[in-house]
Amino acid sequence: MIRMWSPDLDGPLDRALRAAMVETQIVQRGLRHPRVVAAMRQVPRHLFVPGVGRDAAYEDRPLPIGDGQTISQPYMVAVMTAALDPQPGDHVLEVGTGSGYQAAVLAVLCREVITIERHPRLAERARATLDRLGFGHVRVVVGDGSVGFPDGRPYQGVIVTAAAPAVPVPLRDQLAEGGRLVIPVGSSGYQELVVETRTASGFTRETREGCVFVPLIGQEGFAD
Repeated sequence: MIRMWSPDLDGPLDRALRAAMVETQIVQRGLRHPRVVAAMRQVPRHLFVPGVGRDAAYEDRPLPIGDGQTISQPYMVAVMTAALDPQPGDHVLEVGTGSGYQAAVLAVLCREVITIERHPRLAERARATLDRLGFGHVRVVVGDGSVGFPDGRPYQGVIVTAAAPAVPVPLRDQLAEGGRLVIPVGSSGYQELVVETRTASGFTRETREGCVFVPLIGQEGFAD
């Protein structure tokens, strides 16, 4: 899905900054998933980051978005999206809308995205940005993401942009057979990216690279 943003929203400088971000922060670090790289080149990250200059929006770091939350580092967005590997016909659940940027990247790659945010102000801002950019197939829901969104199940993919000490059972239960769940799991200060795949007999599990995310609401038992 190729989208063309109007010049007042996404001009030549923005596109150049984004191309440089993808090349230096993502491709040169070894992530070469073609569809994910293409999506990262398309989505205008600067439109999802309030209160910073456009140059800063394409830096290799998380940035504050209000309510104690951040927009994730571009490399981590790419890593998690590649781990999920969403397909064009997929129905995907995102837990932790934040700015809406990750949802937009997913929406370029799949049929439908439901995204849950516990902070109403962030949810409303993300909804407005996504609507302005034409992402009508993204549904923003306010609620506790640790219990997922049962009304929309089953999902071919679930991606969690907040950390938990263990994989929440409700999120597993909402996966379709063959579906993948990507989530940071660990302590409050350090996690590892976990990828679980639902099979006919249960779940397979892979552990990927280390990361640090804010805690997922409703998850107890974090060790410092």
